[in-house]
Amino acid sequence: MTAKTDLLGILASKNRGLTASDSEKQSIDTLITRTEAFNPTPNPVECPALLNGDWRLIYTTSSSLLNLGRIPLSQLGNIYQSIRTDTGSVYNIAEVNSLPYLSSLVSVVAKFAPVNAQRVQVNFVRSIAGLQKMLDYRSPTTWIDRLNSGKGLPAIDFPINSINTDSWLDTTYLDENMRISRGNQGSVFVLLKD
Repeated sequence: MTAKTDLLGILASKNRGLTASDSEKQSIDTLITRTEAFNPTPNPVECPALLNGDWRLIYTTSSSLLNLGRIPLSQLGNIYQSIRTDTGSVYNIAEVNSLPYLSSLVSVVAKFAPVNAQRVQVNFVRSIAGLQKMLDYRSPTTWIDRLNSGKGLPAIDFPINSINTDSWLDTTYLDENMRISRGNQGSVFVLLKD
């Protein structure tokens, strides 16, 4: 068994970290560190073909993301981080499932710029929230196309005037189907390419 296989095995039943106990989180952190030690792509920022795509979150320690799973009468659906290297854009997309016709979508758009071969600087520029049905949400790719169409959206849509230059993301493991990233607030993210 490899560290990656062990990590994916333990994460399969942890609902992105929502159901992981403190001792399980420690074991997961150890497995993440072991997996990072075997990173097959030491310079991930220099490999846009691997970075580009729609990445589904399978584990995080980010309390802001995990808190979306604690909204009453709702259940956290898929969370994606879609990277478009050609435009230097990142789209964070969270599906929040609820009562019929009340399932919603929370999305944040950011721009990124390489800092070094492992780190990108992130600047958040736009936040969108609305009902999936009204937004005609189907997938991350169709959503991103709609966001970039320039057409109005039936949603709460506002710019983020971020001048914070302290937001960054390190990619510490990258292969054809898995990515591990660590953010400036100490959060870790494990994602699979869809």
